[in-house]
Amino acid sequence: MAQKPSTPKGTRDFSPNEMVRRNYIFDTIKQVFQRYGYLPIETPAMENLSTLMGKYGEEGDKLIFKILNSGDFKEGVDLSLNSKQLTNKISEKALKYDLTVPFARYVVQHQHEITFPFKRYQIQPVWRADRPQKGRYREFYQCDADVIGSTSLLNEVDLVQMIDEVFTTLKVPALIKINNRKILNGIAEIIGEKEKIVTITVAIDKLDKIGIDGVNKELQENGLSNEAIQKLQPLIEFQGTTLEKLNFLKKLLASSNIGLSGIEEVEYIFKTINNLKLNSADIELDITLARGLNYYTGAIFEVKATIGTLTSSICGGGRYDDLTSIFGLLNMSGVGISFGADRIYDVMNELNLYPESVTESTKLLFVTFGEAEQNYCLPLLSIVRKAGLNSEIYPDANAKMKKQMSYADDKKIPFVVIVGSDEMESGLLSLKNMATGEQEKISIDNIIKKIK
Repeated sequence: MAQKPSTPKGTRDFSPNEMVRRNYIFDTIKQVFQRYGYLPIETPAMENLSTLMGKYGEEGDKLIFKILNSGDFKEGVDLSLNSKQLTNKISEKALKYDLTVPFARYVVQHQHEITFPFKRYQIQPVWRADRPQKGRYREFYQCDADVIGSTSLLNEVDLVQMIDEVFTTLKVPALIKINNRKILNGIAEIIGEKEKIVTITVAIDKLDKIGIDGVNKELQENGLSNEAIQKLQPLIEFQGTTLEKLNFLKKLLASSNIGLSGIEEVEYIFKTINNLKLNSADIELDITLARGLNYYTGAIFEVKATIGTLTSSICGGGRYDDLTSIFGLLNMSGVGISFGADRIYDVMNELNLYPESVTESTKLLFVTFGEAEQNYCLPLLSIVRKAGLNSEIYPDANAKMKKQMSYADDKKIPFVVIVGSDEMESGLLSLKNMATGEQEKISIDNIIKKIK
């Protein structure tokens, strides 16, 4: 019995029509990255396991796809070992979990070839052993832009403008949420739980998913005192404008130098952005925004679509001051953002936000009545292609006209040139607009002008 074909759970095939749409998203993001001076790099699909482990927190480490070493493990491996010990014996490599840690490794490895500040972008797939659900996949693309080797907050301002520009072009109404890990550190300090900052940020980061009761329960289970949890409640529940939130935080964190430093950074970003004015995205300070990744140290960003049913983040990022130090390079601050192309794709599909021209790959199809007509069309096809029009000819010269026209319909080709003996004699070709049904006799030069 033949095996039923299928893809691994959490992965997808993409048809030509889907790929045209996805490439529209990738190209839009890429153009914005380039406009702001970012240059492309690529890193391998796999990294050494030691490069990735310990960089994403305990929960993130569990989601790393490990790759088995080649060879037979029967000899020399004690199967009574726990899973972590066993993994270290049989796996030395893993699929990359994100693009940021491999980027940090790249910077350290190539530091003598790089001009700092270094602005790079990457558009590549990453893999996570997560539970697949709507908007969450095991293989997905990230579109990252990072600048490293500069502490200037102008970089954060640039990133906010880039986010706005991408979603304005894609016509996705977006809300940009901003916070600062220094503010969160200040909060941990004033509630007396400075050492538990990672526990606090990981729990608060789940607020949208598990609610305030779930967050409190997780904090309690991880050793936070009831008194500290109670002190956190006003922060989690506070509602107001960005200005009201800043004033609230200034009073609350008056005794925390690191907290006040975070407020100062946030104020600068909002003030500068306000002077520059965004195109379409809304922007707000979200005190509860934590982003669970351990390496963030300053500003953090998260973006959500404000329409549609997908509530997951479609872009996120932040400032990291010492990510390269784990690979031996100190004092190399960076900041970056990552667009979740797969989630953006899902939002745009749901809301049908693609321009019509995106789904039109071929603009013009030549259909003929026989071999003589087909041979007549081949030089014309070359002329049209050289003029920059995506065009093709139906390859079976003896196919019925109905079949050729159905091909044009199925591929959503907007124009068809019909060539028979009359057209060959006069040199005027029959051009049919497939949307309106309108047909006219016209020269090849005028066909090019009309379609372009």
